[in-house]
Amino acid sequence: MHYNTVIIGAGMSGLSAGVRLAYYEKSVCILERHTTIGGLNSFYRLRKRNYDVGLHAVTNYAAPGTKVGPLSKLLRQLRMKWEDFDLRPQLHSSIAFPDCKLQFTNDFAFFLDQVATFFPAQINGFKKLLAAIDGHDALNLERSSASARGVVQEHISDPLLIDMIFCPLMFYGSATPRDMDFSQFVIMFKSIFYEGFGRPFDGIRLILKRLVKHFKSLGGHLKLRAGVSEIVQRNGEAKAVVLDDGTEITADNVLSSAGAAETMRLVDPGRPAVQPVAGDISFVESISVLDCEPASLGHNETIVFYNDADTFNYERPQDPVDLRSGIICSPNNFDYSRPLEDGRIRITALAEPDYWLQLPEDEYQQLKMKWNDRIIESALRHIPDFRAHVVDTDVFTPRTIRRFTGHDNGCVYGAPEKFVNGQTSVRNLYLCGTDQGFLGIVGAMLSGITIANRYLLK
Repeated sequence: MHYNTVIIGAGMSGLSAGVRLAYYEKSVCILERHTTIGGLNSFYRLRKRNYDVGLHAVTNYAAPGTKVGPLSKLLRQLRMKWEDFDLRPQLHSSIAFPDCKLQFTNDFAFFLDQVATFFPAQINGFKKLLAAIDGHDALNLERSSASARGVVQEHISDPLLIDMIFCPLMFYGSATPRDMDFSQFVIMFKSIFYEGFGRPFDGIRLILKRLVKHFKSLGGHLKLRAGVSEIVQRNGEAKAVVLDDGTEITADNVLSSAGAAETMRLVDPGRPAVQPVAGDISFVESISVLDCEPASLGHNETIVFYNDADTFNYERPQDPVDLRSGIICSPNNFDYSRPLEDGRIRITALAEPDYWLQLPEDEYQQLKMKWNDRIIESALRHIPDFRAHVVDTDVFTPRTIRRFTGHDNGCVYGAPEKFVNGQTSVRNLYLCGTDQGFLGIVGAMLSGITIANRYLLK
């Protein structure tokens, strides 16, 4: 069968691009290797409990009816309603370092007051940084790269405040060790501090299921268990994809959310070529199910970004897990009208990909639980001891991430070098998602829509 566009990957960016194209009556087929949709932002059921794979929170929160901002734009572009996402705002979050703790909510004025209180000598420079952020067009697809640390250091001199600002932004969106591209910094700063966090009561499955229902209602085709083994190109132009079972599907355009390195390997896979470099920033996450609400133990923060070292070290660690820093998230601590079915604590830390990818299966299962215990113990400096209330546990690693996404090294945020304009060296083959440079759930969805608008609706 022939389509106007074939999309590789039924993650947030691929599904959103598919909805946008199908709305304008383009023939679209989304191909997904797995039996479930969502990629890294997927969901699964284990021992009669539902789990989200990657969701801590949806960034870029906006209250229902808001007319401006990324979430409002996204809903307009998809022709979807606020209730389709059903987002509930966070309670409050924090950045916890040895000598300082900054709290923030979805009200940016509160965070500004926190910076002024704890870093009074830096507040003027911080406001100048805000002016630079507000004046920067991070969505310009032809933008050039610049070091975010270089820009920030022009305005702020205190290394502690610099590290505290970077900590949540890097944990939630940097593929680059120790630094970020300034445009990525601006996108993440606005999404976390200006707009903030929200979460659907029923988790990521609500958004995914409504996206798929919307896509199919518009005439789009979704094929599961349909992995792509090759992208066929002739005379430098993408013409078709070949599935793992040998089926060939022709298309005028191919849009891939699989990652730059992973996508370009599919183009004439038998012929050696210079490939983009894959990222290697990955994580291990401990998920604990509790027999009570975390708030009943004295923990009512939504997310805690913590660092216990003298400086914040965001890079591929030498040890299997970097226990010096991490993220504590409780899905229970959002502004819900009723409690979730059980208590949850998720603790995430940087991981060494090769260690987890190369372990024999029997050792892998055993070592997951060993490091789960060590991750929890390291986080207890920032959360009440909840271990007596744990009734079930799951752990994901770079190995899990690679299985759900196909990303080399189990990298979460893709390659350090982004293909910002979505173009590749092959005509009519485009990239969306993490390697196009828009991160977070809303960002990933806008990435698919942006590439669809720019190239595929003409």
